[in-house]
Amino acid sequence: MKKTEKNIKRKPPTGLVTRRNAIQSVLGLAGTSLLLPLSSYAEKPTPTNFKAGEVRITKLETFLVKPRWIFLKIHTDAGVVGLGEPLLEGRALTIQTAIKELEPYLIGKDPRHVVHHWQAIYRHAFYRGGPILTSALSGIDHALWDIKGKLLGVPVYELFGGPTRDRVRIYGRASNAEDMKKRKQEGYTVIKTGVAKKQPARIVENPAFIQYASDNFASLREAGGPEMDIGIDFHGSISPQTAKVLIKELEQYQPMFIEEPCQAQNVDVMAEIARGTHLPIATGERIFTKWGFREILEKGAASIVQPDLCHAGGLTEGRLIAGMAEAYYAAIAPHNPMGPISLACGLHLAASVPNFLVQEQVSLGEGYLKTPFKLESDGTVLIPKGPGLGIELDEDALQDKLGHDWTNPQSYDPRDGSVVDW
Repeated sequence: MKKTEKNIKRKPPTGLVTRRNAIQSVLGLAGTSLLLPLSSYAEKPTPTNFKAGEVRITKLETFLVKPRWIFLKIHTDAGVVGLGEPLLEGRALTIQTAIKELEPYLIGKDPRHVVHHWQAIYRHAFYRGGPILTSALSGIDHALWDIKGKLLGVPVYELFGGPTRDRVRIYGRASNAEDMKKRKQEGYTVIKTGVAKKQPARIVENPAFIQYASDNFASLREAGGPEMDIGIDFHGSISPQTAKVLIKELEQYQPMFIEEPCQAQNVDVMAEIARGTHLPIATGERIFTKWGFREILEKGAASIVQPDLCHAGGLTEGRLIAGMAEAYYAAIAPHNPMGPISLACGLHLAASVPNFLVQEQVSLGEGYLKTPFKLESDGTVLIPKGPGLGIELDEDALQDKLGHDWTNPQSYDPRDGSVVDW
């Protein structure tokens, strides 16, 4: 019988990859170090199925550190330890508990899958976002990036595409002219202050309140000179009614920015304030994740966004927020009234994005880090060069700083005893 085209069973040419032999090839390699095991994301591994080249998380430790901070260490079976700073001011024990609750997920996982772990921790919570979850997640995210950089022997900003700058502008604080003179002598070129007031601000304030706050800022401007950049933080404790009047009075002194001119969740009103002045509006320290910043950017409520990398979702989320801001021609100025681990994270973010403006700080790490950061003569800090976050805790110096019972201030108006914002 003559063979026809129909009944000829053709073999694939040599070297042709078919779906069947591709799958067989993958299964054949699954036991080697070339590929991660198929269960590496979904199942908790045991020591019996560790593969060559894999790393596993073995322990999480948190420490209360004076004055009000939490430091996190994530340990691995490779001997590499990652550092993070998960903080929720006045709720340190709450964050410690939140991290303890996340420990069962992380133990035994490969720390290098940073974004995967971010997604799992955030999305498996069901009730997403909020200060507790995202603050705990932020510190974990810091530590995982630190581990990944250390394992690869490169700074974290190299993992983000390499540096966009070699130094980072930071700012100090001043509340009066004498403070300003000291900061200038120290080398700062950017200062942040608050609204000077004798009594807590009421919803509608009188001319004396406005004049006192304006005169104080004028004294800072005179002491700092026209080349000093001075931001002023309303801290969300000034009502929109009063903020509008005060901003108009401050315009003549050209502040670098007006921070939180109203409560940050009041986005529509903040956008209205922004449209009423030529001064830049800044906000973000109490906003969490990319989803929180979306509305602010879309509505033009601020042209300077200030995500706190200890609250908003860590470095993973900070980079995404910076990218969103860039698309709206907005700058990023990370919030950081915390410790040196938080500062290190801010420096790596600043070194890896194009739209960075200025970095907040209250500690360069003296008494906390083996090699503290140093303020340069031009008001900047050089970006870290070491692997990971590029910092190492000074364990000896930390011994007398362990433990604290810091709580949020409880402020009341002395005129009638009513609660006021701090």
